[in-house]
Amino acid sequence: MADDLVTGVLEAARRHSRRPALTDGRGRTMTYAELADRVLGTAHRLRSKGFTPGSRMLFSVRPGPDAIVLALGTVAAGGTVVFVDPGGGQELFTRRTELAGPAWVAAESLLYAASAPGPVRALARRRGVLLPDYTSLPVRYIRSGPWLPGVPLRALSTRKLAKPVADAPLPDPRPDQDAVVVFTSGTTAEPKAVVHTRGSLAAALNVLATRCELGPDSRVHTDQMMLGLPALVAGAHWSMPPYGFAPAAEPAALAAGLEGATHTFLVPSDLAAILDSGVALPRSLRQVLLGSAPVLPPLLRRARAALPDVELLAVYGMTEILPVAIATAEEKLAHDGDLLGRPLPGVRARVAEDGELMVSGPNMCRGYLGSPPMAEHATGDLARLEGDLIVLTGRKKDMILRKGTNVYPGLYEPAITRLPGVAAAVMIGVPDEIGDERIVLALVPAPDAGAELAARVEASLPDLIDVYALPDEVVVLPELPLSGRTRKIDRSALRVRLAR
Repeated sequence: MADDLVTGVLEAARRHSRRPALTDGRGRTMTYAELADRVLGTAHRLRSKGFTPGSRMLFSVRPGPDAIVLALGTVAAGGTVVFVDPGGGQELFTRRTELAGPAWVAAESLLYAASAPGPVRALARRRGVLLPDYTSLPVRYIRSGPWLPGVPLRALSTRKLAKPVADAPLPDPRPDQDAVVVFTSGTTAEPKAVVHTRGSLAAALNVLATRCELGPDSRVHTDQMMLGLPALVAGAHWSMPPYGFAPAAEPAALAAGLEGATHTFLVPSDLAAILDSGVALPRSLRQVLLGSAPVLPPLLRRARAALPDVELLAVYGMTEILPVAIATAEEKLAHDGDLLGRPLPGVRARVAEDGELMVSGPNMCRGYLGSPPMAEHATGDLARLEGDLIVLTGRKKDMILRKGTNVYPGLYEPAITRLPGVAAAVMIGVPDEIGDERIVLALVPAPDAGAELAARVEASLPDLIDVYALPDEVVVLPELPLSGRTRKIDRSALRVRLAR
């Protein structure tokens, strides 16, 4: 097993040099030898252009083979990849970049063009797309794609960076090196970012490999790095759907892309859409991993009936530590509660006095950017231990789970309440039939609120809070339900009211 993410991939490339490693959404395939050459070429050229160990690279390149090469090459050069979504608005982008302190930026050419002052940005604004100006940052630039007006003139091309270099040296293992920073949640004033090392990422791949059967005879079809990177370490073939592909919208296209695949990852809503469509998935599938949202028994029963020869694995984890536990469909259906499974090898789980599940292990992140190292992670979930089994019993602090992202209302409600005309603001998760949650923002107007409060607040939110926490609906209520002597907001009663 690999102790270092980068060396693990490169060692697999040496063993499986002629085998296919990566195939993009257009069917273009890169062998393991080509993958290694491009990663090492990228690392060499970055260093020759002044990239120094410890540098952070702001990364906004769409998922695909070129992005994987650039990310691995950056880490091999001693740097850290900082994933940032440009859709959160200028103020949130500014706060996040201030926290990350990048020396380099890698982005799509079209993203530069649409965010820099000029005709493309003006057109994007007329269509309601407001992007932060990447070109205003005091950094070195890398572009993915052809040069376009608005792209910094000296931006380096990812394709040129990745050209092979004769006798490029293999990087030394550095498991303690920061490798990835992922912004997960937080308001504009307090952005929150998880820091993983080369070692913690390698440990995550090793932990997943104890339950997910990957090898040179496997083909993994997914755009999720959680499953794709373990495939590369195992010498498997990783194929990717086209960027932005939505399985729920095109079940037939998903089935066609999975032809010959042995493994894939699906969120429950996508699996439900496939089952609803009646489209048959290929017989080549051996394991389907399900996660990023609760995996409920009704869906598992349907899936097991439609895919009797496929092992369905419900994965529990979070950005801070992934995976924590895995349960099969049979194990979940046989249990009376919401079974998460046994902690995977090396993962430690305990239940705190207040019932919160606390986890730790070699696959846990170093901590949050700018904060002390983490000893264990408080999941925000309430659970009980039945022997060595983890059973979920609820959520702490009214956490909302939407599309695989934990949303903590307490991070956002104070900032929303400070908006003009808002006397009170409460975010509620309203479950749907497949276990995901819609976010409804309930507002109580101040006496001077005036008309159209919901519309004004909704227009202000993209520049105020994390894009992943933006509500699906904003409603105005004359008052909020209260309970107890302390007259606290009764979120359960409000949830019932909003669900109706």
